[in-house]
Amino acid sequence: MADHSFLSTTSNRIRLALLCSAASLLASGIEVRADEQGTTHLGLLLLDPAHVRARDPDGNAADRGNSHYVADAELERARMGDLRDLFAGIASVSVGGAIPVAQKIFVNGVDMLNLAVSVDGVAQNNRIFHHVSANAFDPGLLKFVRVDAGATGADAGPHALAGAVVMETVDATDILAPGRAIGGTARLSFADNGRTLGRSVTLAGQHQGLEWLAYGKRATGDDYRTGSGLEVAGSAADITSTLLKFAYEAPDGHRVELSGQRPQDDALRPFRANMIGVGAPRDPRRYDTTRDTLALSYENTQATGLWDPRIVLGKSQVRIGVDQPTAPALGTSWGDSETISGRIENRFHIATGTVTAGVDFYDRTSTYSDDATPGITEKAHNLGFYAQARLDPTEALSLSFGLRHDRQDFTGTTGWNRAFSGLSGNLSVAYALTDSLTLRGGVSSVFGGVALEDNFIFNPGWDYGGVRASRGTNYTLGFDYEADRLRLDGELFLTEIANARTSTFGSNATGDARSRGFNLGLGYAWDGGFLRGSYAYSRISVDGATPDSYAALDLGAPLGGVLAVEIQHTPEGSAFTLGGSVEAASAYRRVATGSDQAIPGYAVLNLFAEYRWSGVAGMAVRFGVDNLFDRQYADRATYGADYASVTPIYEPGRTLSIMASYDF
Repeated sequence: MADHSFLSTTSNRIRLALLCSAASLLASGIEVRADEQGTTHLGLLLLDPAHVRARDPDGNAADRGNSHYVADAELERARMGDLRDLFAGIASVSVGGAIPVAQKIFVNGVDMLNLAVSVDGVAQNNRIFHHVSANAFDPGLLKFVRVDAGATGADAGPHALAGAVVMETVDATDILAPGRAIGGTARLSFADNGRTLGRSVTLAGQHQGLEWLAYGKRATGDDYRTGSGLEVAGSAADITSTLLKFAYEAPDGHRVELSGQRPQDDALRPFRANMIGVGAPRDPRRYDTTRDTLALSYENTQATGLWDPRIVLGKSQVRIGVDQPTAPALGTSWGDSETISGRIENRFHIATGTVTAGVDFYDRTSTYSDDATPGITEKAHNLGFYAQARLDPTEALSLSFGLRHDRQDFTGTTGWNRAFSGLSGNLSVAYALTDSLTLRGGVSSVFGGVALEDNFIFNPGWDYGGVRASRGTNYTLGFDYEADRLRLDGELFLTEIANARTSTFGSNATGDARSRGFNLGLGYAWDGGFLRGSYAYSRISVDGATPDSYAALDLGAPLGGVLAVEIQHTPEGSAFTLGGSVEAASAYRRVATGSDQAIPGYAVLNLFAEYRWSGVAGMAVRFGVDNLFDRQYADRATYGADYASVTPIYEPGRTLSIMASYDF
């Protein structure tokens, strides 16, 4: 039986979830305007995710009904932080791991490894060493983040089993003030817990259609302490991140863009980076992690009618080196994952909407090597054809439907080779019952092929006879309500993944996974401020049974109920903005076979004050205190809290911070 004690015994918390929840759609800032009768209405400004949705050409399409957009203000606050800071306001997107190298992302309870992830249109790698993250990104270089949970379009790319994550890096025009030819932003931050010093500089310029941008960030510090005073060995910040981008846009809209980025983390980390320890403590060891993404694209920003092409070519690579002090003969173990990908597509603008059609491909290679092993490799090549229609037949009805076909050639560690192919289809419908209330639903069936496994468990003796192509099936049913200053939303979801790889070194196997649950949200804005929040409940099963953390590895996580609340206010005429947030999770008592304890609940309060320096244009200073009451807790998405033998990687205790930024 599911543990619903949190819901049944704490009705006040449910009211809080309902009243502070659906905030995934309401952020911060308001605009007052008058109608013909002079009545005041609420508009939405930069701090609301709806403002970001409006910049998405398909933001109002039916298949975007389950999409979560990270607000501009959230991006700004996460600039000197990590992925957990980036998604802190969205309860259905959970990030566990405490330190960037170990942070794993879960969407509706499903590991992001089962979503199509792209940066600047370039497909990212999926699996890597299971103790570290396969998707560590620097929020400081991002300008747009969208999470498509569940059914998504055929143009999301291959392997969108449970949705997609789309990220875009900043352009020169995002940095430069109107009319400026050159400029930039400098940031400096310090956090007392771990004595972490962060500094970043962004420089940008433009001249007669030519744009350039250079970004650099460095964060260093000491090991932090948890709420109980435990010093987490191997948690010290030591990250370097860079981005270079060049673009040319002709007067008639033809735009070519080239970008390259590299975040690097090379430092001592916990022996198993995603946990403090198992049983007796072990000394930290060196993890050398480098992620590269190179992207080249062409589009016409002014295109209309039946000819609106886009071309993207790119490469993403993750290289992780892990010292093996307990096996000196191995030296350093290396895992390399590389994906070369591309797409050519055209968007046909028709009277009732758009139709996007195209072809995409990837060549993906994953290799393990050490001093005693020359290299063990898995490879996959995929070619896909797709078409996606997004139509508005009437003012009330919005439809999105698409189809794609993929053919994958897979080669295993033994040289075993086989081709897999399959169709994928999706359908999403949104219908406005009234001016305020919209009902929506979606379904998709997605061919996933065979995922490359964790290269740190590659076995040259694997039997591939039982490996099958995976398939994801998604169902969602939800609503959106908006009336003046109030916004509500909610949805039920079910995601099923068949034939997902669940291999260990000793065996090459597949299994079935399912995640189901619901999301609720509410937002309310007033002149100068906002309240937003979201509540998510998910339950995962593997092969029909409740899994422990290990059985769910790379598929999902036992999350249960998660709550996120944010509030912010700027007094009229004041240079100060005051606010805070609550992050909470209910106790998770669905103890599975293999685990031996319930996961405790927690509630953490964070506060901040920001001051816009009136005497220095472009200067802002932000003061914050995270985990005000110094709670010891591990984020619900962190691995291992359901085992008494595991010490999970706890989040930092009370942390005082200051960040200064200057636009020039």
